[in-house]
This record gives sequence, C-alpha cells and structure tokens, in this order.
Amino acid sequence: MRKIGLLSDTHAYWDDKFAQYFSECDEIWHAGDIGSEAVLHQLEAIKPVRAVYGNIDSHLLRAICPQTLRFEVEQVEVLLTHIGGYPGKYAPEIRQEIYANPPKLFVCGHSHILKVQYDKHLQMLCVNPGAAGKYGFHQVRTIVRFTIDGKDMKDMEVIELV
Repeated sequence: MRKIGLLSDTHAYWDDKFAQYFSECDEIWHAGDIGSEAVLHQLEAIKPVRAVYGNIDSHLLRAICPQTLRFEVEQVEVLLTHIGGYPGKYAPEIRQEIYANPPKLFVCGHSHILKVQYDKHLQMLCVNPGAAGKYGFHQVRTIVRFTIDGKDMKDMEVIELV
C-alpha cells in the first residue's frame, strides 16, 4: 500500500502546507509547471518525488524532469504528464500514447481545474489536482492525496489550501 501526494502548477510558489499534508505520504507526484528548482528540492526533502516538466518550466527543470513518466505503483500503471486533457478531450501531444496503451491512472495538470473523472471507454481514472500555486485564474488552490493498494486506488482526498 502506497499513499500518494499529488500537486501541479506550483509556479515557483512554496507553501509549508505541502510539507504538512504530504509528510504522511510515501511519495509525491508533481504534474508540471513546477516553476523553480527550489520547489522541487523542497518537495524532495519531504518524500521521494516523481515530477514532469510543464510548459512554463525552465531548461534547468527540463533537464531534471521528463515531459512524461510512465511507471507502476503496486499493481497500477500510471502515466504522468503536464498537458493531458480529460476523457473525450485528450491533448494531441498525449492522445496517441493513451489510446495505444492506456494506463490505469492518468495524471496531468496545466488547466488549473481540479478534475477526477473516469474514462469508461479506456477503463482509466483521470486526475488533475488543480493548481497548488498562486499564479493563474483559479480561485482555490488544491492538492490531492490518495492510496494505491494493489490494483485499487482509494481514499482520495481533495485538500483546499487557504
């Protein structure tokens, strides 16, 4: 069983609440637009981090983080990227990979819109944790925590940061 902390779109903003909420997690995933190496290193000081770069990330972050990560946690195959879309509207950059080999869990950021949606056609859970930083149009900053236990994804929590 693995407890996951998930965030996206920090845009170089650090909130001590990340450490508070993710300290219980086994690992942290960042779905891009990290914004600074400092934020990535602060997350790494809490727990192991899997991160992808986003469209605003510098060449330094792009050298550290890939554009897309595909990995397995417990018995769940995960695809993590920044610009991904959602069921019925997947981004052109990732659409072919999703349809050719759908993971069980697809995670992306970019939109700043929190969304948890199941794609019945591909039998895939899609999660966008919204935006954890202060830059952007969003009114509420959000992060997500959940558990992967074997092949099950459960106990999903949306945390609003005030």
